[in-house]
Amino acid sequence: MSNQQQKWFYLCLLSLVWGSSFILMKKALLGVTPIQLGALRMLFTAIFLLSVAPKSLKKIQKKHYKYIVYTALLGTFIPGFLFAFAITSIDSSIVSILNSLTPFNTLIFGAIVFGFGFKRTQLYGILIGLIGTLILILKGAALNPNQNYWFALLIIVASVGYAFNANMVKKYLNDLNALSIVTGNFLLLIIPAFVVLAFTDFFSTFSFQNEVLMQSLGYLAILSIVGTGIAKTIYNKLVHISDPVFSSSVTYLIPLVAIFWGMLDGEKLSPLQIFAGIIILLGVYLVNKKK
Repeated sequence: MSNQQQKWFYLCLLSLVWGSSFILMKKALLGVTPIQLGALRMLFTAIFLLSVAPKSLKKIQKKHYKYIVYTALLGTFIPGFLFAFAITSIDSSIVSILNSLTPFNTLIFGAIVFGFGFKRTQLYGILIGLIGTLILILKGAALNPNQNYWFALLIIVASVGYAFNANMVKKYLNDLNALSIVTGNFLLLIIPAFVVLAFTDFFSTFSFQNEVLMQSLGYLAILSIVGTGIAKTIYNKLVHISDPVFSSSVTYLIPLVAIFWGMLDGEKLSPLQIFAGIIILLGVYLVNKKK
């Protein structure tokens, strides 16, 4: 398989996996709190990665660890909790569309902070995407007055974290393989995640007889192993063989999968919201246009 074919294969595979993650989070939240979901997701992923790939840690050099810490915090720890809280207040399909802002932020911060190139067409794409986002949020707030669309800000903040993560992987960790980066990330997150979980009532209320909790943990296991551990490894590999903006473009394929699952679960989108989503995708297309 050529490098070009690999890029598109990984992009499509990630869209399927991450597009299904939103509904898995929504289902998992039936039995755990947002804080517990974020912490357990990290712990499950860490256990999985350290079980199957402990040797990958040997490839991490001293110079890498500073950026391993940064990418762990900005690309996993903080977004993990922000997404969990957002899905408690707005539909998972809307969250997936808002996540499409990641390529915009990747481009903006890549140019401003990391010195990557910036084209006029890409600037137009950013502005178009922001218009679509504004329409999506305002219409969603009017259509679902019982949902708190201020939580959309959490997804925007998370997308900034993802943007920094992608740019750091490309610029500072390009000589380290994808599996080593992800395993290093979750090794560092074990203690913080356990501490966060310990401050909730998870351990005092845990029971194998609690069917709702057991189902939630099942959804979490799938989300952690496939949607986090394996998917993040593929994503870092994609960043290595392409570039941060192309890699973050997975976020404009993700909503197609997430909306499908959301509608099966009874979520609804108005025609204007669908139109706003198309505007966002058009913006992302312009951001990623080479000429």
